[in-house]
Amino acid sequence: MQATFLDGYPATGSDPFCERVRDLVSEELRNRGLATTPFTLAEMNIKPCRGCFSCWVKTPGVCIIRDDEEAVLCSLATCELTVWLTPITFGGYSPDLKKAMDRAIPILLPFFKKMHGEIHHPQRYALKRRLLAIGTLPNRDDESERVFRHLVGRNAINLAAKPMAIAVLRNDLNDSANAAELQQALIKVA
Repeated sequence: MQATFLDGYPATGSDPFCERVRDLVSEELRNRGLATTPFTLAEMNIKPCRGCFSCWVKTPGVCIIRDDEEAVLCSLATCELTVWLTPITFGGYSPDLKKAMDRAIPILLPFFKKMHGEIHHPQRYALKRRLLAIGTLPNRDDESERVFRHLVGRNAINLAAKPMAIAVLRNDLNDSANAAELQQALIKVA
């Protein structure tokens, strides 16, 4: 299975917990034999989305901004599993992951379809996509975790990602507890 790993953590070497989680995720993906294309977003040149919708109407499926997001889009268009790694920021994603996700709308079509009583954009590519979202917190924060889980669930609908799993890892837990949480989530999607 081909996996795209969007690492929304700050730059490498900035936080020991980040490094442990980054290593844990990479190791678990390798242990499952996944062919993984990793992207360390903080180290990439990805500009914010302009909201111009050129990727839908002028250059279908292709963003007009030329930067490192092009490689991310190519990988997202062909992968079976998308893995997001992010510190949970007020229940949401890190700025780097959010920016990369905003720029991923070319993988969707500009049309609308009704799914489960809601209006969503259909997928541009006929591909069964799975999603694993891994959020991290310094310690227990039920509200941030609840908001994060809800947000990921809504984004999974937009990406037509089935199955989908969420792991929330915490710095106040030991490494084996975090590894068990990640392994349980991976069982659902890999």
